Amino acid sequence: MTTEPQSPKVSAPELDDRGLPRGSRFHPADEVTPREAAAAMRGAGGGGGGGGGGGVLIVDVRLRSEWDTARIEGSVHIPLHELEQRWDELETQGKEVLVLCHHGRRSLDGMHILRSKGIAGAKSIAGGIEVWSLAVDPKIPRYQRQGEKCTRL
Repeated sequence: MTTEPQSPKVSAPELDDRGLPRGSRFHPADEVTPREAAAAMRGAGGGGGGGGGGGVLIVDVRLRSEWDTARIEGSVHIPLHELEQRWDELETQGKEVLVLCHHGRRSLDGMHILRSKGIAGAKSIAGGIEVWSLAVDPKIPRYQRQGEKCTRL
């Protein structure tokens, strides 16, 4: 594991009523908020902040070092650079497919890959696991990444 000891706390952004950082852009046709994703998982029998709700599939496209540092229970890990080749490993039948990364940028790329493969309803989780930690489950650690190295905040 490439995780280092915790660094000094970095201030968290102020969240708006949607649970997103104030002033952040949100595109409902392509994204769900972390709060919406968590509610969908609870409604699908996934319980609390976990990731494996019966009707919801979270595809985590972050690097292995990020996955090892922080993850949503029940999510499926396929790094973005492998998604094009491994997308067919996903069991998507009858599930809402949500793509997760650190801040919500790579997950948009992952969403586009999955849509190009016929998973038309795939969406990105806006703000990624960073906002998930702030708006849904503070037990999931926040971190900074530099290359392959992750440092918990």
